[in-house]
Amino acid sequence: MPPPPLPMLPLLLLLCPLLPRADPLSYPAVISPQDPTLLIGSSLVATCTVSPDFPLKAEDLYWTLNGRRLPAASYAALGPSTLSVALARLNGSRQQSGDNLVCHSRDGGILAGSCLYVGLPPEKPVNITCWSKNMKDLTCKWAPGTEGETFLHTNYTLKYKRRWYGQDNTCQEYHTAGTYSCHIPKDLALFTPYEIWVEASNRLGVAVSDVVMLDILDVVTTDPPSDVHVSRVGDLEDQLSVRWSSPPALKDFLFQAKYQIQYRVEDSSEWKVVDDVGNQTSCRLAGLRPGTVYFVQVRCNPFSIYGSKKAGIWSDWSNPTAASTPRSERVAGGCDPKGGEQNTTLRRELKQFFGWVKKHAYGCSNLGIKLYDQWRVWLQKSHKTRNQVGSSRR
Repeated sequence: MPPPPLPMLPLLLLLCPLLPRADPLSYPAVISPQDPTLLIGSSLVATCTVSPDFPLKAEDLYWTLNGRRLPAASYAALGPSTLSVALARLNGSRQQSGDNLVCHSRDGGILAGSCLYVGLPPEKPVNITCWSKNMKDLTCKWAPGTEGETFLHTNYTLKYKRRWYGQDNTCQEYHTAGTYSCHIPKDLALFTPYEIWVEASNRLGVAVSDVVMLDILDVVTTDPPSDVHVSRVGDLEDQLSVRWSSPPALKDFLFQAKYQIQYRVEDSSEWKVVDDVGNQTSCRLAGLRPGTVYFVQVRCNPFSIYGSKKAGIWSDWSNPTAASTPRSERVAGGCDPKGGEQNTTLRRELKQFFGWVKKHAYGCSNLGIKLYDQWRVWLQKSHKTRNQVGSSRR
């Protein structure tokens, strides 16, 4: 009677999670060790032993790793139907589902397979930061450690509990704010400190972060301010007016807000920040370049929520809003009327004085801006008058 045909494992089963477990009753060969987990830099000797029901000898076998044939110099026959392979100084797995170590017959048939998991134990997660947008939820994110890459599938679990009492709870909604993040949508208490930590685990071990303690009221943030509008201030060539609406999410809660503005010119990537806007929802930007397009953004920080002594967390910046300052109407190459030279010193002194006013009105000080506006209007009118007189005399 001829020997039974060799069962061939489908090529699809080369994916490690789907590889059938070696069973001498079902498959022609057995690999040992089966699906080992090893540290990077380890060495391994694996054996492939053919079932006595199949007419294959050690010299009829060869090995592949991730589809690549391993050199015969790494083989050793340990018996009539057993072939070993030696792997030295293993690198991290090329895929988190494991590398494919496969034993073949001479004609290329697949006799058995094993998954090699080569990597590192997880590191302690770090930099846990959390925020709440409605004082009922909490979103946290973290970093996976200084190195991060373990070459093995690593699970991260965010846990939390009320300090002093209560049981451990596990966050369920992951990847809501990036790869390493989780969202707790409800059932959080106010005026209660929470303990929060992250556990990382893979085939080589478990690592636990430091515990972060926080009160929901201390980590409140908002959506960016809405309805940001930027417009010109009459004919003033070096100013823009910025107005916005308070974030809608916290209008029903007792809180105060402070705002920041940043702006940049169209052809630059450098933002300038106005810090001292306070809690007003409008601001005047001064000292800008005439005839220039500016992009403006606003963000919000809630504070004094229900009496909390800590500031909240800055929101994201609003989407950029663009506007341009008026172009200067001064005539290029124009000259002052004769006799204007006697006023040069006075004009220089005025320029220096109002330059000082402009500098100190930079942070949206209404009194300084008003004085500066009056001077700019007077100066622009005087320039227009002199230019008109000069044109009529020509």
